[in-house]
Amino acid sequence: MSYGTADSLRPVTLDDVRGAQKMLSGVARMTAMEGSRHLSQLVGAPVHLKCENLQRTGSFKLRGAYVRIAGLLPEERAAGVVAASAGNHAQGVALASALLGVRSTVFMPKGAPLPKISATREYGAEVRLHGQVVDETLAAAQEYAERTGAVFIHPFDHADVIAGQGTVGLEILEQCPQVGTVVVGIGGGGLAAGVAVAVKSLRPEVRIVGVQAEGAAAYPPSLAAGRPVSIEAPATMADGIKVGRPGDVPFGIVGDLVDEVRTVSEGELSAALLLCLERAKLVVEPAGASPVAALLSEPGTFEGPVVAVLSGGNVDPVLMQRVLRHGMAAQGRYLAVSVRLTDRPGALATLLGVLSVVDANVLDVSHVRTDPRLGLTEAEVELHLETKGPAHCAEVGQALRDAGYTVVV
Repeated sequence: MSYGTADSLRPVTLDDVRGAQKMLSGVARMTAMEGSRHLSQLVGAPVHLKCENLQRTGSFKLRGAYVRIAGLLPEERAAGVVAASAGNHAQGVALASALLGVRSTVFMPKGAPLPKISATREYGAEVRLHGQVVDETLAAAQEYAERTGAVFIHPFDHADVIAGQGTVGLEILEQCPQVGTVVVGIGGGGLAAGVAVAVKSLRPEVRIVGVQAEGAAAYPPSLAAGRPVSIEAPATMADGIKVGRPGDVPFGIVGDLVDEVRTVSEGELSAALLLCLERAKLVVEPAGASPVAALLSEPGTFEGPVVAVLSGGNVDPVLMQRVLRHGMAAQGRYLAVSVRLTDRPGALATLLGVLSVVDANVLDVSHVRTDPRLGLTEAEVELHLETKGPAHCAEVGQALRDAGYTVVV
């Protein structure tokens, strides 16, 4: 198994990234860079979106996986490769292996979204479902590598993988030569490290800002400690950056070259995903939207022009539905309330009449009549409403209270 060898831990240089770019010619797309008028107005400087969500397999992961597998010795290729992933890395390894004629086995959690499992199989990998969380899946993949001799392809902790991801940075400098700040999501750190090597080697004055989800932010305590440390039970909807411990190789690069690491909340991630969909017409997964979330959180703190890297677009439709609703709620455009009323004919019609007057659009209604909290003649109605912003939410709540209803938001 090659992972953990001295080769994997070697420094990553600009020459490595340039070599990776030549290797990826005709394999990975040079993804589009789109300007965002809305974010530019908010930030007070030009903002561009680097659309890795439009990359083959739907994320940047193909870049690093291909470079890593292409660099294997003939006998290593003959043994095949193995990986563990809940989605993006799985698809990147599967396609890269197919393009290079290498047999691939990918371990995925049993709860992985069906579209990601199907896509990984369609790209040519043998998929094995194991464990409920990625840590269990990772252990199974490493055991398989030790037992069979297959080469374990780590998602971020290898110099070749980082060099491949760094080609995103070279493209940013080509597409936006005047860039002042690059904002990129951080999970294990492979993408941020590669982008930082490429950008800082050629333009050391450019500021690199990494972004983590609050519930899975292992880099701030690790940077404070001067070494990678683990956090317990990382939790975030952004599964692409839900990593409990930084990689050894990217950690050193991030510590040296990334200027700042910020965190964003789940609400900010939801709002960012919604903005990408509505304003930029781009389908982006929560991890891919994390740079936009950082721009929304503190818009006046970025020196422009700004490039935000949308790292992936492989979002499960069920999660998309939940996140969009969460994002609408964060913007005051979706309101869920419970209202207690007397259970008699016409009571619901009267309630809906109050909502009609304040122009609240009712999306869903459900009744509760058999709850110990309710009186004999009471019912509780849960309403899901489409609203027009925080001020309208307050107006709706006040109208219900003025009509005599007990309201729980």
